[in-house]
Amino acid sequence: MRLKYYEIQVKVSLPLFMFNLFKKDKPAEPTPIPQQPTTLPSSIPEAPILDQATNNLSWAEKLKQGLSRTRNQLGGQLVGLFGGGKIDDDVYEELETILLTSDVGVAATQKLLDDIKNRVKRQSLSDNSQLREALKQALLELLTPLQKPLVTSTHKPFVIMLTGVNGAGKTTTIGKLANQFQAEGKSVLIAAGDTFRAAAREQLQVWGERNNVHVVTQDGGDPAAVIFDAVNSAKAKGIDIVMADTAGRLPTQLNLMEEIRKVQRVIDKALPGAPHEVLLVLDANTGQNAVMQVNAFDDALGVTGLVLSKLDGTAKGGVIAAIAQSRPIPIRYIGVGEDIADLRPFNASEFIEALFS
Repeated sequence: MRLKYYEIQVKVSLPLFMFNLFKKDKPAEPTPIPQQPTTLPSSIPEAPILDQATNNLSWAEKLKQGLSRTRNQLGGQLVGLFGGGKIDDDVYEELETILLTSDVGVAATQKLLDDIKNRVKRQSLSDNSQLREALKQALLELLTPLQKPLVTSTHKPFVIMLTGVNGAGKTTTIGKLANQFQAEGKSVLIAAGDTFRAAAREQLQVWGERNNVHVVTQDGGDPAAVIFDAVNSAKAKGIDIVMADTAGRLPTQLNLMEEIRKVQRVIDKALPGAPHEVLLVLDANTGQNAVMQVNAFDDALGVTGLVLSKLDGTAKGGVIAAIAQSRPIPIRYIGVGEDIADLRPFNASEFIEALFS
Protein backbone atom coordinates (compact mmCIF):
# COMPACT_ATOMS: atom_id res chain seq x y z
CA MET A 1 0.00 0.00 0.00
CA ARG A 2 1.41 3.38 -0.92
CA LEU A 3 1.84 5.73 1.97
CA LYS A 4 -0.18 8.91 1.96
CA TYR A 5 1.87 12.05 1.87
CA TYR A 6 0.93 14.91 4.12
CA GLU A 7 2.52 18.28 3.96
CA ILE A 8 2.14 20.15 7.23
CA GLN A 9 2.79 23.85 7.12
CA VAL A 10 2.89 26.24 10.02
CA LYS A 11 0.30 28.87 9.27
CA VAL A 12 -0.07 32.36 10.67
CA SER A 13 -3.25 32.19 12.71
CA LEU A 14 -6.01 34.59 11.86
CA PRO A 15 -7.92 36.27 14.66
CA LEU A 16 -9.52 33.56 16.68
CA PHE A 17 -12.72 33.28 18.49
CA MET A 18 -13.10 30.97 21.38
CA PHE A 19 -13.33 27.91 19.47
CA ASN A 20 -10.37 28.33 19.05
CA LEU A 21 -12.00 25.98 21.52
CA PHE A 22 -13.27 25.24 21.35
CA LYS A 23 0.25 -6.56 4.81
CA LYS A 24 1.78 -5.59 6.77
CA ASP A 25 5.17 -6.89 5.76
CA LYS A 26 6.37 -9.40 8.27
CA PRO A 27 8.96 -7.57 10.35
CA ALA A 28 12.39 -8.94 10.85
CA GLU A 29 12.63 -10.74 14.15
CA PRO A 30 14.02 -8.16 16.59
CA THR A 31 17.01 -9.18 18.60
CA PRO A 32 16.42 -8.15 22.19
CA ILE A 33 19.27 -6.06 23.48
CA PRO A 34 20.33 -6.82 27.06
CA GLN A 35 19.01 -4.08 29.28
CA GLN A 36 21.69 -1.91 30.78
CA PRO A 37 21.09 -0.53 34.25
CA THR A 38 19.45 2.82 34.09
CA THR A 39 21.83 5.60 35.14
CA LEU A 40 20.08 8.71 36.30
CA PRO A 41 21.57 12.11 35.57
CA SER A 42 23.82 13.25 38.38
CA SER A 43 21.82 16.43 38.63
CA ILE A 44 18.07 16.05 38.47
CA PRO A 45 16.25 19.28 37.58
CA GLU A 46 13.94 20.67 40.16
CA ALA A 47 10.21 20.35 39.60
CA PRO A 48 8.65 23.59 38.34
CA ILE A 49 8.02 26.11 41.09
CA LEU A 50 4.29 26.63 41.14
CA ASP A 51 2.24 29.36 42.70
CA GLN A 52 0.59 27.97 45.84
CA ALA A 53 -2.64 29.83 45.09
CA THR A 54 -2.76 28.12 41.69
CA ASN A 55 -2.19 24.72 43.30
CA ASN A 56 -5.14 25.28 45.62
CA LEU A 57 -7.58 25.96 42.80
CA SER A 58 -10.24 23.37 42.01
CA TRP A 59 -10.09 21.59 38.66
CA ALA A 60 -13.04 23.65 37.37
CA GLU A 61 -11.24 26.86 38.33
CA LYS A 62 -7.99 25.69 36.74
CA LEU A 63 -9.84 24.71 33.57
CA LYS A 64 -11.50 28.13 33.43
CA GLN A 65 -8.17 29.84 34.08
CA GLY A 66 -6.36 27.69 31.55
CA LEU A 67 -8.90 28.47 28.84
CA SER A 68 -8.95 32.19 29.55
CA ARG A 69 -7.30 33.15 26.26
CA THR A 70 -9.80 31.15 24.26
CA ARG A 71 -12.66 32.52 26.35
CA ASN A 72 -11.47 36.10 25.89
CA GLN A 73 -11.49 35.63 22.14
CA LEU A 74 -15.05 34.33 22.40
CA GLY A 75 -16.23 37.30 24.40
CA GLY A 76 -14.42 39.78 22.21
CA GLN A 77 -15.86 38.59 18.92
CA LEU A 78 -19.30 37.40 19.95
CA VAL A 79 -20.40 40.00 22.47
CA GLY A 80 -21.55 42.29 19.69
CA LEU A 81 -23.05 39.53 17.59
CA PHE A 82 -25.14 38.11 20.41
CA GLY A 83 -25.96 41.48 21.94
CA GLY A 84 -29.58 41.55 20.85
CA GLY A 85 -31.46 42.06 17.62
CA LYS A 86 -33.24 40.03 14.99
CA ILE A 87 -31.87 36.69 13.84
CA ASP A 88 -31.39 37.05 10.10
CA ASP A 89 -29.04 36.09 7.28
CA ASP A 90 -26.57 38.82 8.26
CA VAL A 91 -26.21 37.32 11.73
CA TYR A 92 -25.57 33.85 10.33
CA GLU A 93 -23.07 35.27 7.84
CA GLU A 94 -21.17 37.07 10.57
CA LEU A 95 -21.13 33.96 12.76
CA GLU A 96 -19.88 31.92 9.81
CA THR A 97 -17.08 34.43 9.26
CA ILE A 98 -16.03 34.21 12.89
CA LEU A 99 -15.89 30.42 12.70
CA LEU A 100 -14.08 30.29 9.39
CA THR A 101 -11.43 32.80 10.49
CA SER A 102 -10.76 30.63 13.51
CA ASP A 103 -9.42 27.09 13.67
CA VAL A 104 -12.83 25.45 13.61
CA GLY A 105 -12.50 24.50 9.94
CA VAL A 106 -14.97 24.51 7.06
CA ALA A 107 -16.68 21.19 7.81
CA ALA A 108 -17.19 21.87 11.51
CA THR A 109 -18.35 25.42 10.80
CA GLN A 110 -21.05 24.16 8.45
CA LYS A 111 -22.05 21.47 10.94
CA LEU A 112 -22.46 24.00 13.76
CA LEU A 113 -24.35 26.51 11.61
CA ASP A 114 -26.78 23.85 10.39
CA ASP A 115 -27.35 22.71 13.97
CA ILE A 116 -27.95 26.28 15.19
CA LYS A 117 -30.39 27.02 12.36
CA ASN A 118 -32.35 23.88 13.16
CA ARG A 119 -32.54 24.85 16.84
CA VAL A 120 -33.72 28.34 15.92
CA LYS A 121 -36.48 26.84 13.81
CA ARG A 122 -37.54 24.14 16.30
CA GLN A 123 -37.52 26.48 19.29
CA SER A 124 -38.93 29.50 17.43
CA LEU A 125 -36.02 31.70 18.48
CA SER A 126 -36.10 35.29 17.23
CA ASP A 127 -33.54 37.34 19.20
CA ASN A 128 -29.88 36.78 18.42
CA SER A 129 -29.01 36.86 22.12
CA GLN A 130 -30.62 33.41 22.22
CA LEU A 131 -27.99 32.10 19.83
CA ARG A 132 -25.43 31.92 22.63
CA GLU A 133 -27.22 29.01 24.28
CA ALA A 134 -27.92 27.44 20.90
CA LEU A 135 -24.19 27.56 20.14
CA LYS A 136 -23.33 25.97 23.48
CA GLN A 137 -25.77 23.13 22.85
CA ALA A 138 -24.50 22.61 19.30
CA LEU A 139 -20.94 22.37 20.63
CA LEU A 140 -21.97 19.96 23.35
CA GLU A 141 -23.59 17.68 20.80
CA LEU A 142 -20.46 17.79 18.62
CA LEU A 143 -17.92 17.23 21.40
CA THR A 144 -19.68 14.72 23.66
CA PRO A 145 -18.79 11.70 21.48
CA LEU A 146 -15.10 12.49 22.15
CA GLN A 147 -15.62 12.10 25.91
CA LYS A 148 -14.42 8.53 26.46
CA PRO A 149 -12.03 8.03 29.39
CA LEU A 150 -9.15 5.60 28.99
CA VAL A 151 -9.78 2.17 30.57
CA THR A 152 -6.59 0.27 31.39
CA SER A 153 -8.04 -2.74 33.23
CA THR A 154 -8.72 -4.83 30.13
CA HIS A 155 -5.17 -6.26 29.82
CA LYS A 156 -2.11 -6.85 31.99
CA PRO A 157 0.22 -5.40 31.12
CA PHE A 158 -1.78 -2.69 29.37
CA VAL A 159 0.54 -1.22 26.76
CA ILE A 160 0.20 2.44 25.77
CA MET A 161 2.19 3.67 22.78
CA LEU A 162 2.62 7.46 22.67
CA THR A 163 3.38 9.32 19.48
CA GLY A 164 3.39 12.83 18.06
CA VAL A 165 5.67 15.52 16.71
CA ASN A 166 8.62 16.87 18.67
CA GLY A 167 7.60 19.44 21.25
CA ALA A 168 4.00 18.26 21.58
CA GLY A 169 4.54 17.20 25.18
CA LYS A 170 4.88 13.40 25.01
CA THR A 171 7.43 12.95 27.79
CA THR A 172 5.65 15.37 30.11
CA THR A 173 2.39 13.55 29.45
CA ILE A 174 4.05 10.23 30.28
CA GLY A 175 5.31 11.60 33.59
CA LYS A 176 1.91 12.96 34.58
CA LEU A 177 0.12 9.77 33.57
CA ALA A 178 2.60 7.66 35.53
CA ASN A 179 1.77 9.69 38.61
CA GLN A 180 -1.98 9.27 38.05
CA PHE A 181 -1.79 5.54 37.41
CA GLN A 182 0.24 5.02 40.55
CA ALA A 183 -2.31 7.02 42.53
CA GLU A 184 -4.84 4.45 41.32
CA GLY A 185 -2.68 1.69 42.80
CA LYS A 186 -1.25 0.46 39.50
CA SER A 187 2.37 -0.41 38.80
CA VAL A 188 4.01 1.35 35.86
CA LEU A 189 7.01 0.81 33.61
CA ILE A 190 8.27 3.36 31.07
CA ALA A 191 10.07 2.51 27.83
CA ALA A 192 12.26 5.35 26.51
CA GLY A 193 11.74 4.54 22.84
CA ASP A 194 12.95 7.92 21.59
CA THR A 195 16.55 6.79 21.24
CA PHE A 196 17.34 9.62 18.82
CA ARG A 197 17.29 12.33 21.49
CA ALA A 198 19.34 12.07 24.65
CA ALA A 199 17.25 14.87 26.17
CA ALA A 200 14.10 12.79 25.82
CA ARG A 201 15.69 9.85 27.64
CA GLU A 202 17.00 12.08 30.39
CA GLN A 203 13.63 13.75 30.87
CA LEU A 204 11.93 10.38 31.22
CA GLN A 205 14.56 9.31 33.72
CA VAL A 206 13.81 12.40 35.76
CA TRP A 207 10.09 11.63 35.69
CA GLY A 208 10.87 8.03 36.63
CA GLU A 209 12.94 9.19 39.60
CA ARG A 210 10.19 11.51 40.82
CA ASN A 211 7.51 8.81 40.50
CA ASN A 212 9.72 5.88 41.59
CA VAL A 213 9.07 4.20 38.23
CA HIS A 214 11.65 2.10 36.37
CA VAL A 215 12.63 3.44 32.96
CA VAL A 216 13.97 1.04 30.33
CA THR A 217 16.47 2.98 28.23
CA GLN A 218 19.56 2.48 26.11
CA ASP A 219 21.91 5.02 24.59
CA GLY A 220 21.50 4.90 20.83
CA GLY A 221 19.70 1.56 20.87
CA ASP A 222 17.09 0.43 18.38
CA PRO A 223 13.72 1.89 19.48
CA ALA A 224 11.81 -1.30 18.70
CA ALA A 225 14.27 -3.43 20.68
CA VAL A 226 14.09 -1.11 23.70
CA ILE A 227 10.29 -1.30 23.78
CA PHE A 228 10.38 -5.06 23.10
CA ASP A 229 12.57 -5.50 26.19
CA ALA A 230 10.26 -3.28 28.25
CA VAL A 231 7.12 -5.25 27.37
CA ASN A 232 8.81 -8.57 28.14
CA SER A 233 10.09 -7.18 31.45
CA ALA A 234 6.57 -6.02 32.35
CA LYS A 235 5.17 -9.46 31.56
CA ALA A 236 7.77 -11.17 33.74
CA LYS A 237 7.31 -8.78 36.67
CA GLY A 238 3.52 -8.51 36.58
CA ILE A 239 3.53 -4.78 35.80
CA ASP A 240 0.09 -3.26 35.18
CA ILE A 241 0.89 -0.56 32.64
CA VAL A 242 3.68 0.00 30.12
CA MET A 243 4.04 3.43 28.51
CA ALA A 244 6.23 3.47 25.42
CA ASP A 245 7.62 6.77 24.21
CA THR A 246 8.50 7.11 20.52
CA ALA A 247 10.59 9.55 18.53
CA GLY A 248 8.90 12.76 17.46
CA ARG A 249 8.31 13.03 13.74
CA LEU A 250 6.35 14.86 11.10
CA PRO A 251 4.10 12.71 8.92
CA THR A 252 6.08 13.99 5.92
CA GLN A 253 9.11 12.08 7.20
CA LEU A 254 8.19 8.83 5.50
CA ASN A 255 11.19 6.87 6.74
CA LEU A 256 10.37 7.73 10.35
CA MET A 257 6.69 6.94 9.87
CA GLU A 258 7.71 3.50 8.63
CA GLU A 259 10.00 3.16 11.66
CA ILE A 260 7.12 3.80 14.03
CA ARG A 261 5.04 1.20 12.21
CA LYS A 262 7.86 -1.22 12.89
CA VAL A 263 7.72 -0.34 16.58
CA GLN A 264 3.99 -1.03 16.59
CA ARG A 265 4.51 -4.44 14.93
CA VAL A 266 7.28 -5.38 17.37
CA ILE A 267 5.04 -4.52 20.35
CA ASP A 268 2.44 -6.88 18.93
CA LYS A 269 5.12 -9.59 18.58
CA ALA A 270 6.14 -9.14 22.22
CA LEU A 271 2.51 -9.20 23.38
CA PRO A 272 -0.13 -10.20 20.80
CA GLY A 273 -2.86 -7.59 20.57
CA ALA A 274 -0.69 -4.79 21.93
CA PRO A 275 -0.39 -1.85 21.94
CA HIS A 276 -3.82 -1.60 23.52
CA GLU A 277 -3.85 2.18 23.20
CA VAL A 278 -2.13 4.41 20.64
CA LEU A 279 -2.13 7.92 22.14
CA LEU A 280 -1.38 10.88 19.88
CA VAL A 281 -0.21 13.92 21.84
CA LEU A 282 -1.11 17.25 20.22
CA ASP A 283 0.03 20.76 21.03
CA ALA A 284 -3.14 22.91 21.09
CA ASN A 285 -1.11 25.90 19.94
CA THR A 286 -0.75 24.43 16.44
CA GLY A 287 -4.41 24.97 15.54
CA GLN A 288 -5.44 23.43 12.23
CA ASN A 289 -2.06 21.70 11.94
CA ALA A 290 -3.25 19.52 14.81
CA VAL A 291 -6.12 18.30 12.63
CA MET A 292 -3.70 17.35 9.86
CA GLN A 293 -1.54 15.51 12.39
CA VAL A 294 -4.56 13.54 13.62
CA ASN A 295 -5.42 12.49 10.07
CA ALA A 296 -1.86 11.50 9.19
CA PHE A 297 -1.01 9.54 12.35
CA ASP A 298 -4.41 7.87 12.39
CA ASP A 299 -3.93 6.68 8.79
CA ALA A 300 -0.49 5.32 9.68
CA LEU A 301 -1.11 3.77 13.11
CA GLY A 302 -4.82 3.66 13.86
CA VAL A 303 -4.84 6.19 16.70
CA THR A 304 -7.20 5.20 19.52
CA GLY A 305 -6.96 8.29 21.73
CA LEU A 306 -5.78 11.89 21.83
CA VAL A 307 -4.09 14.06 24.43
CA LEU A 308 -4.51 17.79 23.84
CA SER A 309 -1.75 19.59 25.72
CA LYS A 310 -0.87 23.22 26.43
CA LEU A 311 -4.42 24.54 26.34
CA ASP A 312 -3.36 27.09 28.96
CA GLY A 313 -1.11 28.89 26.50
CA THR A 314 -3.34 29.24 23.47
CA ALA A 315 -6.46 30.92 22.16
CA LYS A 316 -6.97 27.98 19.81
CA GLY A 317 -9.11 25.71 21.98
CA GLY A 318 -11.65 25.60 19.14
CA VAL A 319 -9.45 23.12 17.28
CA ILE A 320 -11.29 20.47 19.32
CA ALA A 321 -14.39 21.18 17.25
CA ALA A 322 -12.43 20.69 14.03
CA ILE A 323 -11.01 17.39 15.29
CA ALA A 324 -14.47 16.21 16.34
CA GLN A 325 -15.81 16.80 12.84
CA SER A 326 -12.77 15.50 10.94
CA ARG A 327 -11.80 12.44 13.00
CA PRO A 328 -13.95 11.89 16.12
CA ILE A 329 -11.21 10.03 17.98
CA PRO A 330 -11.70 10.10 21.76
CA ILE A 331 -9.87 12.86 23.59
CA ARG A 332 -8.58 10.93 26.59
CA TYR A 333 -6.91 13.85 28.37
CA ILE A 334 -6.45 17.61 28.19
CA GLY A 335 -3.66 19.60 29.79
CA VAL A 336 -4.21 23.10 31.17
CA GLY A 337 -1.05 23.77 33.18
CA GLU A 338 2.38 22.66 34.33
CA ASP A 339 1.30 21.11 37.62
CA ILE A 340 1.41 17.32 37.68
CA ALA A 341 -2.34 17.33 38.40
CA ASP A 342 -3.17 19.57 35.44
CA LEU A 343 -3.74 16.66 33.06
CA ARG A 344 -7.31 15.39 33.36
CA PRO A 345 -9.80 13.28 31.40
CA PHE A 346 -11.72 15.33 28.84
CA ASN A 347 -15.25 16.28 29.87
CA ALA A 348 -17.21 18.06 27.12
CA SER A 349 -19.68 19.79 29.45
CA GLU A 350 -16.98 21.11 31.80
CA PHE A 351 -14.92 22.25 28.84
CA ILE A 352 -17.75 24.24 27.26
CA GLU A 353 -18.87 25.76 30.55
CA ALA A 354 -15.30 26.93 31.22
CA LEU A 355 -15.26 28.62 27.83
CA PHE A 356 -18.55 30.45 28.27
CA SER A 357 -18.40 31.28 31.98
